[in-house]
Amino acid sequence: MSEEMKPEVIEETVVETADVAQEQVVVNYADKTLAELSALFQSLTESEDRMKRSKEAEALKSAFYKRLSREKAEAGEDAAVEEPDADTIEEMPATEPLESAPVSPFAAIEAGFKNLYNVYKKERAEYNRQLDAEREANLVTKQAIIEDLKALVEEQGDMKDAFPKFREIQNRWRETGPVPQQNYRDINDTYQLHVEKFYDLVQINRELRDLDFRKNLEAKTEFCEQAEALAENEDIVSAFKELQKLHEQWKEFGPVAKEFRDSIWERFRAATAVINKKYQAHFEGLKEQQAQNLEAKTALCEKVEAIAAQEIKSSSEWNALSKEIVAIQDEWRKIGFATRKDNQKVYDRFRAACDAFFSRKRDYYNEFKDSMNDNMSKKLAIIEQAEVLKDSTDWKKTSDTLIELQKQWKEIGAVPRKKSEQLWKRFRAACDAFFNERDKQGRPENDYYGNLKAKRALIEEIEAYVSADAEADAEAARGFAERWNAIGFVPFKEKDAVQAAYRAAMQAKFPDWGRGGRRESGRGPVRGEQRRSNAPLTEKDKLTLKYNQLQQDIQTYENNIGFFGLSKGAEQLKAQMQERIDAAKADLKELEAKIRELVTKEQEEQSE
Repeated sequence: MSEEMKPEVIEETVVETADVAQEQVVVNYADKTLAELSALFQSLTESEDRMKRSKEAEALKSAFYKRLSREKAEAGEDAAVEEPDADTIEEMPATEPLESAPVSPFAAIEAGFKNLYNVYKKERAEYNRQLDAEREANLVTKQAIIEDLKALVEEQGDMKDAFPKFREIQNRWRETGPVPQQNYRDINDTYQLHVEKFYDLVQINRELRDLDFRKNLEAKTEFCEQAEALAENEDIVSAFKELQKLHEQWKEFGPVAKEFRDSIWERFRAATAVINKKYQAHFEGLKEQQAQNLEAKTALCEKVEAIAAQEIKSSSEWNALSKEIVAIQDEWRKIGFATRKDNQKVYDRFRAACDAFFSRKRDYYNEFKDSMNDNMSKKLAIIEQAEVLKDSTDWKKTSDTLIELQKQWKEIGAVPRKKSEQLWKRFRAACDAFFNERDKQGRPENDYYGNLKAKRALIEEIEAYVSADAEADAEAARGFAERWNAIGFVPFKEKDAVQAAYRAAMQAKFPDWGRGGRRESGRGPVRGEQRRSNAPLTEKDKLTLKYNQLQQDIQTYENNIGFFGLSKGAEQLKAQMQERIDAAKADLKELEAKIRELVTKEQEEQSE
């Protein structure tokens, strides 16, 4: 036989991917709710290509049952769920559950999804059975075609009759669909063997043979052009899939003329090599990117774990850290997938750290709520005591008691915001009722503003006192204290300020006053402890005393304004108190400047 009559040798190309499996499009369903997952599955089952989306269906099912298990655990239910098997068809129960049996809120959702999934599985199983049956039928058809081809080769009749039959056999072969995967290579190799025998054994007509070669060359040239176009496709994964189809079609066509056999094959193989190289590079790059994503996600896990382990004591800290966690979660969503074996692990680690933080936050606010309720009970008890005392006419004893209750009120922590203003108004009303009635009394012993005037005059007298000997100072201190205690109550609003001014004046003139004896008992200081100095006060001493007095006044005013700040009806009083604070602070700065000048002057005089 001549060289021209020999059939073309068809080489099979095996595309290596360096152990990189063909990538599937992965959708992240971790953030979807149960309802969203059910809706997505419903949409899938209604699509025309649903039978080709089995992997997506299984991913949806897996995401649904993971989400169901997690939410049941968070709700305090048994987290164990029975995920339906993809290969087992389950029948839904025909009867409803007994009314007496407790029904989980997740039961209806799970039952609905399982029903959808079972319907899809039945349809998928039927589709696969039909597909397998078609492939088996195609196998039988192709086996019959091979038998016809064998018979044609064995006849070795006239080419004018044999070649049309051969063309008809080739067309039948191409029109027949796929066979079972396990039979593909064997049936295809057998067919190619007999095609080669046909060209080797039959003395075909040169004109018809050349026509067949030209048709094959045209088809394979088109395959080369398609492969070269695929090499320019940016979607390399899709290009690789299309290339596999071209290889299958290439094998179905016979040889070309000898002078074109090597060149046409080299052209097709060159285009194939370009696509294979890009496909390999794509997955290498994907691996590298996934490794970087894993590193970035691991770093975020460490951040959240560090935050979750912190000791947090206040609501502001919880709120600030919650915002930080949410920001980290947003950053997480912007990062792509990690490697397949690590992606779920790192997500579970991140989710566990976030859950730990927010679980601690819930516990904190539950305890905080209990604390506020306890504080509310304490304040209600104080209110009840104040309301019992508001109509009392025992002015001194009741005044002391209410003042003590007010101190206790300030020491109690926060109460629920909705109750805070209501409780304060009730307590304030009881206190105001008593003190307003007390201040209205016209009896001399209840002349509060007269008492205030008398106490201020006594303070001025104390400040004007000139120290004598120790015994005289002790006697004077005792006399001032007795006169102070003899003066009655002053208006409630002025009590703290005038008392602080009295103490400052007494301490300035009699430094040992109050250390060895009672301040307001009528008794003077212990004589042996009285300051033994007849030296008059210097200008610096006087300014220092005023400075200390102003500091005490400011502290008193600020305490008062904090106390009145809880009432909306005390805005005018708050404004007046704030004016006093601002004026006192301005005077304080002037005194500080004068004292510094005197200190500087003394230092200069000493240095001279």
